[in-house]
Amino acid sequence: MTDFVALSQQLLLAVKTDGDSQVLARGLALADESALAAALRTDAERNAFWINVYNAFTQRVLRRTPEKYRDRRRFYAEKQVTVAGKKLSLNDIEHGLLRRSKIVLSLGYLTKWVVGRFERRFRVEAPDARVHFALNCGARSCPPVRFYEPARLDAQLDLATESYLRQTVEYRPATNEVWLPRIFRWFRGDFGGRAGIIRRLRTHRLLPEGARPALRYARYDWALRLGNFG
Repeated sequence: MTDFVALSQQLLLAVKTDGDSQVLARGLALADESALAAALRTDAERNAFWINVYNAFTQRVLRRTPEKYRDRRRFYAEKQVTVAGKKLSLNDIEHGLLRRSKIVLSLGYLTKWVVGRFERRFRVEAPDARVHFALNCGARSCPPVRFYEPARLDAQLDLATESYLRQTVEYRPATNEVWLPRIFRWFRGDFGGRAGIIRRLRTHRLLPEGARPALRYARYDWALRLGNFG
């Protein structure tokens, strides 16, 4: 049985090292759908695979055609990733497969009523909000690109989350405010609302015990930055 997660890692490595990614991308495009489904049975396998694919194609496409980034809305919505014969957009991967069919502009609170067959078959069963700290959309404020594998996924996502939050979260005791990356605002529902955000900050020891701060959101730097590998 083909190890599709390993294939996604190889594609990402080829992109990172300026290797020949064409053959690997073609392998994903021509993959048998039933074989892919057999290889991606668990959420750990699905998360690792789709994160790697998302990051690989974002880097691959923008290195070849950086002008596409000028219209980001169109870039993320364009069907430019083919997996097992299915043409996908980066939005399809992020919001449909990794976030389990969430509506893009709903702060993480609304799910699509109509979901296609491929998405139903390959989306995760239980979305993990930590994927937001693993996906790199090409912007300077994005988390760095890392390689993910199912057996180590939980520890890898914890590390990615810890690293990103320690660089982007700032608690200001004088005003009792905590400044957060804008990811928390865009996907508020994914994190369990305000209470869930506060719990996550406490988990990573980013708030003093007993603090109940106001949430503030820093500006997101959308300047294009490729090659940000962790």
